[in-house]
Amino acid sequence: MEALASLNPLFQPLPSFSSTPTTSFPITRVHVSNRNPLFTFSVRAQMGSTEGSASIASYTEPLEEVLKVKEWELGMFQNEVAASQGIRIRRRPPTGPPLHYVGPFEFRLQNDGNTPRNILEEIVWNKDVEVAKLKERNPLVALKRALDNAPPARDFIGALKAANERTGLPGLIAEVKKASPSRGILREDFDPVEIARAYEKGGAACLSVLTDEKYFKGSFENLELIRNAGVKCPLLCKEFIIDAWQLYYARSKGADAVLLIAAVLPDLDIKYMVKICKLLGLSALVEVHDEREFDRVLGIEGIELIGINNRNLETFELDISITKKLLEGERRKIIHEKNITIVGESGLFTPDDIAYVQEAGVKAVLVGESIVKQSDPGKGISNLFGKDVSQS
Repeated sequence: MEALASLNPLFQPLPSFSSTPTTSFPITRVHVSNRNPLFTFSVRAQMGSTEGSASIASYTEPLEEVLKVKEWELGMFQNEVAASQGIRIRRRPPTGPPLHYVGPFEFRLQNDGNTPRNILEEIVWNKDVEVAKLKERNPLVALKRALDNAPPARDFIGALKAANERTGLPGLIAEVKKASPSRGILREDFDPVEIARAYEKGGAACLSVLTDEKYFKGSFENLELIRNAGVKCPLLCKEFIIDAWQLYYARSKGADAVLLIAAVLPDLDIKYMVKICKLLGLSALVEVHDEREFDRVLGIEGIELIGINNRNLETFELDISITKKLLEGERRKIIHEKNITIVGESGLFTPDDIAYVQEAGVKAVLVGESIVKQSDPGKGISNLFGKDVSQS
């Protein structure tokens, strides 16, 4: 795991400069040793032009299995790189609002450059601060020990496919969710373990556990509690991932899968986070909302699981027809050729809703609000599908 830990610096946000950097960078080579030869890597970062690249290679494996770790896009700020790919969510300004002084008083003026433009951007900016603090308390060197002791990762995608084959209906990812920014508190008597057990008994294939505390009242403690309670359903860590460190942290807490949001992450971040997920044994659910995001993600190698969110995370507006729209035409052929599993997300409350997205082409659904609010979440699953989908 030491070799895996060494990858973290490659995923730090690109630094902000007052002008575009033009300096050429020399080639550097770093050797990382581990008792396990599988994790003996050579990391090479070559940065001297806009076509710079970096790669990771195992000395014990053939060249065709070499993992390419990072392509550097020089001369562009991080937000410019994201904007060029249609990403509207900016990353947090490193200094925050400028400080002004009037006599003995000091104050900060908000403006468009340092004020979040929507709820998703606000969440991402807060997550930047939160993750920075967590990394100070839990550096990757310390996470290595936790990773060594973490329970083995389970087959998240396999569980969804098995449920789909067993029931003829989309496999269910049932969400353990206490609150949301748009709906407030969803369940006052919130016991994550009891809810998880009810979901499992009711026929859920996998579970999604919210870990964001500030906006969704979730926690990594809930994830650990459910994993340690003996719940057999594979677990998705439902978090706003902005840094590869979070992948290691989620795995150390017992996650079997993580969420990557295309509205937040540039293509290169998604590409190399997916590679890290594979090394850690995690499944990556890559979430999209519109055609441009979907086409970006379909062009990334190694994608096995795509979620179509019917909710716009910038405005929280809901439109279930988005799933059907995105799965029409050439995309459906590409999905079939690449054997990608599609997950329908948000706005699913009735058997008719499930039938609608299944007809569109989804093989799994992620549902939270419509079942977690039920007094008996397990019965809520039966109501959602219009029949009993449990294995009992």
